[in-house]
Amino acid sequence: MRTESSAGHTSAAVRTVLEAELRAARDRGAKQPSVVDVGGGSGSWAVPLASQGCLVTVVEPNLDALATLERRAAEVGVVDRITVVADDCDALGEHVRPASADLVLAHGLLEVVDDPQAVAAALAQATAPGGAVSVLVANRYGAVLHRALTGRLGEARRLLAEPDGVLTHDSETLLRRMDTDGLRRMLTGAGLDVVLIQGDGVVSDIVPGAAAEVSAQLGSVEHELAEFEAEAAAVPPLRDIAGRLHALARRPA
Repeated sequence: MRTESSAGHTSAAVRTVLEAELRAARDRGAKQPSVVDVGGGSGSWAVPLASQGCLVTVVEPNLDALATLERRAAEVGVVDRITVVADDCDALGEHVRPASADLVLAHGLLEVVDDPQAVAAALAQATAPGGAVSVLVANRYGAVLHRALTGRLGEARRLLAEPDGVLTHDSETLLRRMDTDGLRRMLTGAGLDVVLIQGDGVVSDIVPGAAAEVSAQLGSVEHELAEFEAEAAAVPPLRDIAGRLHALARRPA
């Protein structure tokens, strides 16, 4: 399993979906929704979710990342709401009861594991009936477009032809990138109902620097970019070329 994930930065569109899912869990009677963050790293999702009253289990093999997570949790006073499991995602079933989580996160995970279909099945098994799995993956077409726009046309052509969407003889640290259809098939193959696939980072990773500088002088670049991303995330032609794809899939009740 490679260690780098694609989920270093995420848009407001992803956060909005997760906040709605947690509200739905509370409406179902979960006063403190149970969240499992698989491959949760240093707690970029776990700590904010715990701050919102969730009980979060983080499954992460990297001890340095877990040390940072524990420090972050202590700083905001949520240590008692976070359970740390220092293990690989392959051992998820040993640490999380089946059908126990209201929400399972797998952000930047499926592109670095050896058997993504088996991991997707484990995510589904950990999810309670009616609960959801949130998946964030690197998008192969976003990577092709980024290389083309930066003048690396040879790399873009090779990347487009590679079945797994990675350049095997380059400095790639991902095992695969996915597209919308492949992500949907993987989640449905795990017995989940896909309710949403949206883009994350439609243009924020490739917006021209010159244009950004001009907008920044007017004090509007971040606001304008956020507004555009929020609208573009759900538009299929733009979604399908985003840097990342975000899916929400529900375990049937």
